Order: sequence, then structure tokens, then C-alpha cells
Amino acid sequence: MQLGFIGVGGMAQAIIKGLIAADALAPSDIIVHSAHKEHYQAFASSTGVRMADSNAAVVQDSDFVVLAVTPNIAPDVLKETRDELNQGPKVLISIVAGLSLQTMEELAGYDMPILRTLPNVNVAIDAGMTALAVNENLTGAKLADAKGLFDAIGSTTVLPEADFSTFSALAGSSPAYIYFFIDALSRAGVKHGLNKKEATRIAAAVTEGSAKMVLQSDKIPFDLIDQVSSPGGSTVAGLLAMEEAGFMTAVVKGIDATIKRDQE
Repeated sequence: MQLGFIGVGGMAQAIIKGLIAADALAPSDIIVHSAHKEHYQAFASSTGVRMADSNAAVVQDSDFVVLAVTPNIAPDVLKETRDELNQGPKVLISIVAGLSLQTMEELAGYDMPILRTLPNVNVAIDAGMTALAVNENLTGAKLADAKGLFDAIGSTTVLPEADFSTFSALAGSSPAYIYFFIDALSRAGVKHGLNKKEATRIAAAVTEGSAKMVLQSDKIPFDLIDQVSSPGGSTVAGLLAMEEAGFMTAVVKGIDATIKRDQE
């Protein structure tokens, strides 16, 4: 499989790093191009991926083409590469926020097999979470191969496009909120005498382990909370203090604001 990237920004680089780290593709199987060579030349040199001279060249040399440009540029890129995309046809994979399957079909061609994705930054370490939406032209082995790229760098879930804004808040933006939570835990540790590096390591490790417990358990999170909360104990005291400060309400309000902004 030859995988091309039009656009080599932060998310594209995260996907490429994840695919290489997971041995899903060799660097020589990945082709990249963007408007400004100086912005990605060092990345290409360090990873060993191939550079193309144009967007059209990326498409011509690829079986699967990842559209990874900004939303304002995406329509022009699809119009520019429409002829090359339909030679085969190729499989178009989009990571462009807000660009619907219908719009991509209108711009690239109604026979084009298209996978719309919404990955998060953790794909760089093969621990991503990616939402997928598929048009009716992408089926069989091509669908399996396209989906397999994102299965190799984390977990995937197939969702209606109408739910992408909610997914973006829960999985796309939430790493920042989780980093914020970890930092808050570590600062509390510093307040009580730990150094920041050790407190951060402890907080991050416990967050990772707790997430694995949720994923591997058949219990809902509240049941797991009860397992840690002894009657009259310190954990209950901490939980009540957090809730008195509006912990759950703050989280929900944060997600609400994220979704609202994404839809705008």
C-alpha cells in the first residue's frame, strides 16, 4: 500500500509517526507534499518518508490519499486533484474538520470511495481514538485497509457524521482537558511536598491505569468509584469536596462549550 498525505501539519505528522512506530507501513510507503517545503522537509528527512513535488504527484503515486489541509484550502485541493483522484479510483481519506462526505463527493466525484475521519493526537503513540464515517463507495477490502490504518494506531468507532462534533469534544479536544487534570493533580502533590516531576509521573501513571481499568471492566465508572471509596474514608471526603467545587458541572460545561465552538 502506498499512502499519500496532502498537508503535513501536526495531525498528519502524528498519524505518520504512529503508523511507522506500529510497523503498519514502512517510511518508503508514505508520500507527502505541502505548500511550503521548508515546513516539513526536516520531518521527512528524520522519518524517511518520501517527498513529492506537487499534490497531483502525491495522488498519482498513492493508493490511499489523506487530505490533511486546513478547511479553507480543502475545496481547492480537491478540485485541483480531481482527475488524479478518479484514476483508479483512489481512496480518499479526510482528516479535515467540518468537511462532510457529501461536500467531498461534490468536489472530488460521486464515484470516489471516501473515508472521513476525526483522529486525536494520541495516534502518534499508537493510542489514538478515531471516529470514522464511510460513503457508500468504500466497501470490501478497500474499506478494511482504510480502517486498518487507524486501527493500527489506536481505537476506532464508526459514527454518524452528525455526532462528529460530540466526538471531537470527547476525544479530539479532551486530551488537553486530561493533561489539565493531570497537571492539577501534580500541583496538588507539589503543594504537599512532592517535586513536580515525580508528582506528574505519579498522576499520569494513575490516570493511565484508571483508564485501562474502565476499558477492561464490565462495571460502569461509578461502580469503580464505589470500590475505591471506603465508608467515611478519605476518598469520599475528596470526592465530595471536588463535587462541592463543581467538578462534574465544570467538565460538562467544558464539553458543551467545545461542541458549540466546533459547530460554529
